[in-house]
Amino acid sequence: MPRDAPASRPRRAAGDAGRAGARDADRTRASILAAATEEFSAHGIGGARVDRIASRAGTNKRMLYYYFGGKEALYLAVLEAAYERIRTAERALDLEHLPPEQGMRELVAFTWRYFIAHPEFLSLLNTENLHRARHLKRSTKVRALHSPMVGMLDDLLARGARAGVFRRGVDPVQLYVSIAALGYFYLSNAHTLSTIFGRDLLAPAARSKRLAHVKALILDALRPGAPLPAGRRAGIINQPVSTTRPARASRRADKPVHEEIPG
Repeated sequence: MPRDAPASRPRRAAGDAGRAGARDADRTRASILAAATEEFSAHGIGGARVDRIASRAGTNKRMLYYYFGGKEALYLAVLEAAYERIRTAERALDLEHLPPEQGMRELVAFTWRYFIAHPEFLSLLNTENLHRARHLKRSTKVRALHSPMVGMLDDLLARGARAGVFRRGVDPVQLYVSIAALGYFYLSNAHTLSTIFGRDLLAPAARSKRLAHVKALILDALRPGAPLPAGRRAGIINQPVSTTRPARASRRADKPVHEEIPG
């Protein structure tokens, strides 16, 4: 048995070297992603510079191209990683084990606080929307990342409806869009809104007041209300998100047609 020991040592050494190399590769890739997140959130994809990303990551452009293939591919990887981080954090809320109303308050508070703690996420969303999601449409994973979140919210709504604390028929995607929008618009426009209304909307007291307002707004919208007319559903959060474009109205010579610009 001892005679076999010397032969096994090179194999163990090779395995250790392989694992160390994989760890180094993971660290390099993570450093590039972190540096690229800062660069793209500060300058957008047009203003971002590969040289600055490589320098901030403590590597060189050759390694950046080796791991990501190019600037646009790196930008997409940054977007995907940003979405993965928020979806992972949402799953940690463990909403399925909370009472429905408490779970909804936790989700609203989490979304608000995540946006505040991660302004780079909002900047990346702004950039990609300027490009009409041109890069995100090439992602092979972003929809799969969001499916568990929709299912989690759907379960929360169903439990709340069975308990009689939420109205029935609420579309989970519309609800999530509403929760996100109530924080996203406020924070993305806080400087202009503060100037317009003459108050500091980013002051701690103002932020706390905003969170309380959003919680109340969402919970009030979800509570069962008076019976509705037959065939009708209440509120925008009950309407499913349409994936088709509305038919274009025909033009008449005597009446101009104002077409809605898609968001």
